[in-house]
Amino acid sequence: MASATSAHLFFLFFFLFTLIVLPLRAVGQNDGNVEVGASLSATTTTNSSWLSPSGDFAFGFRNLYDSHHLFLLSIWYAKIPDTIVWYAGNDGVLAPEGSKLVLTPNSGLVINDPQGNVLWLSPKSAGLVSHGFLNDTGNFVIKDDQNGVLWQSFDHPRDTLLPTQIMETDGVVSSRVSEANFTRGRFQLRLLEDGNFVLNTWSLVTDFSYATAYWMTGTNDPNNSTNSGYRVIYNEFGNMFVLRRNGIKFDLLPDSIVPAKDYYHRATLNFDGVLAWYYHPRNVTGGNNSGWSIIKSVPDNICLRITGEVDSGACGYNNICEIGDDQRPSCKCPPGFSLLDPNDKYGSCKPNFKQNSCEEEGNGGYRLEQLTNTDWPTSDYDQLVNFNAEQCKNSCLNDCFCAVAVFRLDTSTCWKKKLPLSNGRKDSTVTATAFLKVTDISTDDDNPEGPVPPNPDPKSNRKRLNYLVSVLLGTSVFMNITLFAGIGLGIFYFCNRQLSHARGGKVNGENNVRHFSYKELQEATNGFKEELGRGAFGVVYKGMVGSTPDVRRFVAVKKIDCVSSKEADREFKTEVNVIGQTHHKNLVRLIGFCEEEEQRLLVYEFMSNGSLAGFLFGEFKPSWVERVRIAQGVARGLFYLHEECITPIIHCDIKPQNILLDEYHNARISDFGLAKLLMLNQSQTQTVIRGTKGYVAPEWFRNNPVTAKVDVYSYGVLLLEIVCCRRNISAEMMKGEEGAILTDLAADCYQSRTLDALLHDDAEALADLPRLERFVMVALWCVQEDPTMRPTMRRVTQMLEGVVEVAIPPYSTNSCISITA
Repeated sequence: MASATSAHLFFLFFFLFTLIVLPLRAVGQNDGNVEVGASLSATTTTNSSWLSPSGDFAFGFRNLYDSHHLFLLSIWYAKIPDTIVWYAGNDGVLAPEGSKLVLTPNSGLVINDPQGNVLWLSPKSAGLVSHGFLNDTGNFVIKDDQNGVLWQSFDHPRDTLLPTQIMETDGVVSSRVSEANFTRGRFQLRLLEDGNFVLNTWSLVTDFSYATAYWMTGTNDPNNSTNSGYRVIYNEFGNMFVLRRNGIKFDLLPDSIVPAKDYYHRATLNFDGVLAWYYHPRNVTGGNNSGWSIIKSVPDNICLRITGEVDSGACGYNNICEIGDDQRPSCKCPPGFSLLDPNDKYGSCKPNFKQNSCEEEGNGGYRLEQLTNTDWPTSDYDQLVNFNAEQCKNSCLNDCFCAVAVFRLDTSTCWKKKLPLSNGRKDSTVTATAFLKVTDISTDDDNPEGPVPPNPDPKSNRKRLNYLVSVLLGTSVFMNITLFAGIGLGIFYFCNRQLSHARGGKVNGENNVRHFSYKELQEATNGFKEELGRGAFGVVYKGMVGSTPDVRRFVAVKKIDCVSSKEADREFKTEVNVIGQTHHKNLVRLIGFCEEEEQRLLVYEFMSNGSLAGFLFGEFKPSWVERVRIAQGVARGLFYLHEECITPIIHCDIKPQNILLDEYHNARISDFGLAKLLMLNQSQTQTVIRGTKGYVAPEWFRNNPVTAKVDVYSYGVLLLEIVCCRRNISAEMMKGEEGAILTDLAADCYQSRTLDALLHDDAEALADLPRLERFVMVALWCVQEDPTMRPTMRRVTQMLEGVVEVAIPPYSTNSCISITA
């Protein structure tokens, strides 16, 4: 009897332990440590997270506000769960429900979706993971067995900085698109190479940071480098300052700081471009975002501070910015305009009417809306002096190019502007009146999104519904079931067939690329007749996939002819598995593949303008603007391959033939899937010599470790070819003694300050001499013999775009080594 009672008590205790203790253990741990193998799941049924020792911060999946099925791996205040201070991925990696986060020994933190595909991982340095740790400052750290840091969230800030966090030179904090959209927005907080701490806008399309800052600390000193800033420190007391090289601090916050022992602190670059320092009492439960108070925010009036000639301003194009009492901007479309994206009130506005045509007679049925204290200071195309307001209005109304006229009474000047309008602002300090041209047809102010179609008579709708129900219920139950089943099966069959036609083959669930049969590709290429080119791995043919006219498209089919060895077959499989998850606007996208007996084929999107080689070395020289854009595009693509894709990739064969051009002449890197992959637990790899004569880095021939710097070398050669529109090695010039190797010639011309000799009197490029000189200097850094002296592709991209200064390169090239070895 006692034994039975003991057994019952044991099972009761075990049940209570399972019911209470284990869920608490899943929520968090007392010491902040996370063991290798620990995991978290993205699910609404359990709220699992890892806690810091004090319980101040939590690390785990957060269910996004607008979706019950998408989750964001993030760090937040455990007592203020609405305040997220860090999240995985620059643009916020969205994990579907059922995804899992695991701390692994080789790769650190890894998020897998329910199918096992890798969505994100922490790019740690070399070494095995011992454990993870979420400390009480909100920093998640991955450590090795020597307690060394392999990765930490503080090194990858998103839109928020926390006390004890430090920003080094070239550090960047980016805003979100909106409060609930964690994709990177249009605003950046940066510590520049010259020591200036600035706020600026940047292009979401080109990743280009605009040079005009709308707020800055002025901690750069061109006359005395020791007086320039080099680090931004947010200390444990809640003070933030720029530290100059001479040790002097430039304080960013007032002296009367809120004590950090009693309050949480954070500095956040808000989605509207305002940088604000916040505080919130620590002794709260169930806190929320509304409990945060502002210590300071900059700039004072962002609507007036953003005045660059490029970009739309604080709000989108054609929008008007107005500052509120809280120093936060609001945006509103002018009369006759509505939001391009109804969900983005800070975005651009479009006219709700047909724009003026110069073919129309008179004013074309337009009138002028008068907007006081309103201005769009850019977009001018004409200035009329000694005008009054009436003359200004009439001039715009009768000018088919004019979208708005801004009249300034103090100067009696009329400025006429075209769409799109940028930097729109309304403020009492703006001494201007805008006359906006709109259609004479009035719009409904209560419906800025445009006219709504008339509602049908609700009684009529109800009659139709009643009639339909009566017909269905009037028949037998069996007939109704049969009818509904038939309709459902028909819809399913039709959609499935259409989807299959559109895809042109099955979709591989592992990598989201299409699996074609050999017969399908044979038919698509008309028996492999039209050859596009040949390479080391096979021949490329032009084809067309899709069974109906609306889904047909051209493709490039690469027929691999070297699959006899296991190594080549392994490279093929690696490309399919990895490149299916690799997407960038400067990479050629893999559409599908074929793996059938001995046949191995890859299907890529078709690039209508061929290779960069044909574009650069053809009969006509491309414009300097096009060449600049192509050079920057290739650099961004390589930067993505080296640092931003899930599995870092070394291309190993960068050359003009492997850079293709799409219909808009955008540069797209190809063949990167056939390169040697840099494994997740390695920082370098050694393999057989690969590449093309004239582009191969010297370390290939010296039995030295091969790193991503081999691509940097090849890019340096390619950059000079783009600048000069000539090949690095010219067969004709090899017969002479001088100028045979472009890299050597470029170094000589740079040293002697005779870049005009390098470009053969290219007037367009020489007119842009500062950029030309910068590009040549970057190229010379890239082709340094010592790989450690070459910059990373991240740095190359920044130097090309003028974000960071380019130092004078040492005189050292080794093209001869690469060619003759």
